[in-house]
Amino acid sequence: MNGISAQGMVFIHSAPRALLPHVEWAIGRLLGGPTGMKWTPQPLNPGSFRAEHQWQSDASFGAVLASELMGWGALRFEIIQDQAPGTDGWRWAFTPRLGLFQGQMDSMGSVLLSEHRVRAMLENKGSNLLELQQEIRNSLGEPWDEELESFREAGAAAPVIWLRSVGN
Repeated sequence: MNGISAQGMVFIHSAPRALLPHVEWAIGRLLGGPTGMKWTPQPLNPGSFRAEHQWQSDASFGAVLASELMGWGALRFEIIQDQAPGTDGWRWAFTPRLGLFQGQMDSMGSVLLSEHRVRAMLENKGSNLLELQQEIRNSLGEPWDEELESFREAGAAAPVIWLRSVGN
């Protein structure tokens, strides 16, 4: 990686005990040193643990880490890259059931949909309102928010209100 140009948070919502050192090693390797992550039990998934870690790195960190973590399949996680001058904000969310979501974010934490994406949705699903609504929900990451919300709340010591889906 090329230097510090981005920052954000990694939220490991649920990880089996056997993967904890591997998760820490992956994050530390990408950041250039040990993370010192504090793991706490995840009550919603007995035998699993949760942790949060603030990071500073280059703008590729989130995408590279998401690619690496999703390969283990058993994790539930979110990676947030804050918007900064010269860098877009991004959010990656992964659950074993849904797979990976990636969305560009504005400074308030809202997922952005490009004009081209909206036009494609209208072209493909525009004649069927229910399909169009579902496509928009998926593009905004709503299914991932719904699945991860109870895991976020289980870490009540650090509520993540700005990540809640609209309407909740």
